[in-house]
Amino acid sequence: MGSMFVFSPILLDLLSLDPSKLLRFATLGYNSFFLLNDIQMPISPLYSLQDFNTFALAHGCQQLVHATTSDVLVDTCCKLYQAQQPMLILGGGSNIILCEDFLGTVVLVETKGIDISEDEIYQYLAVAAGESWHDLVCFCLNNGFSGLENMALIPGTVGAAPIQNIGAYGVELNRFCDWVEYADLNNGQLVRLSADECEFGYRDSVFKNSLLGKTVITRVGFKFPKVWEPQLAYGPLRKFDPKQVTPKQVFDCICETRRTKLPDPAVLGNAGSFFKNPVIDTVEFESLVSTYPDMVGYPHGTSQTKVAAGWLIDKAGLKGYQIGGAAVHTEQALVLINKGNATSNDVLALAKSIVTKIEDKFKISLEPEPRMITATGERNL
Repeated sequence: MGSMFVFSPILLDLLSLDPSKLLRFATLGYNSFFLLNDIQMPISPLYSLQDFNTFALAHGCQQLVHATTSDVLVDTCCKLYQAQQPMLILGGGSNIILCEDFLGTVVLVETKGIDISEDEIYQYLAVAAGESWHDLVCFCLNNGFSGLENMALIPGTVGAAPIQNIGAYGVELNRFCDWVEYADLNNGQLVRLSADECEFGYRDSVFKNSLLGKTVITRVGFKFPKVWEPQLAYGPLRKFDPKQVTPKQVFDCICETRRTKLPDPAVLGNAGSFFKNPVIDTVEFESLVSTYPDMVGYPHGTSQTKVAAGWLIDKAGLKGYQIGGAAVHTEQALVLINKGNATSNDVLALAKSIVTKIEDKFKISLEPEPRMITATGERNL
């Protein structure tokens, strides 16, 4: 079935509102929304978003649009943006916590398509924003494009990946990103940024900074060297001989590791890694190691160390720790789960409690990865 955007009486009412009552637009990674002030939203049936957020929180929205083509995606988002209507652009829903019902339109990015090219040194892919990230990893593995194996089973969509500069087991997106294409929501024009122009950092990019709230990503370009160099510095990958290992072996190892430690969102709702690995001064890390010799950390630049947040939570004895229907996973302390009846208040209370306990024990501050989305904006823990 084709996608179309239909204005409901609710949205038509919003179009007639005094523009002075409308506030700024903000972006939450791939999840973008408007903030409204002094507006009495009409009461209407809500479209459930429980199947569109991997934490399976039972909240909804007032309008739901399935954008299955780039034209529909760009046209819908631009019209909503330019009319200053409340909008949330949603990819895989794996990096959000819905704190309450969203009072506006949710646009689901469901575009598909992969284009392939090559030269003497590299193979290139141009991938639509709505493609599943893990499906892309599998496509690459099956078609001889090596490099993404370390990032297998990361939930979410391709379009969301550059915003967060996703990564796992020693590899981040920016290693293989060639360019990112986005639509300027002011005029609908397509713009292509090089990887350098994306200003990638640890779970960061230009899309979370100077382009915040101004774009919708439409495609991502990848560049893979024809000579593969395995990245084996992290965890279970250290057992492999770099001269003998194959991309399929790396892929299988990562999948087995993640499936052993990480719950399937279809079984236990979760948002993947809930906290970023904190980066601290190496001097501070070495001081902590004198007290905790088994503390896990990795060099980050020349004078800092990235500490394993999962180790901190585990060391604090918080595996299995539960508030209401939300709990710390018993196998991977970095993951918070919905045990079937969790409310957003349960999740937020659990996350706050963990942050406090880690700060008290290690004097290290944890920062959540997922965005906390409310009816009218974003909130902190």
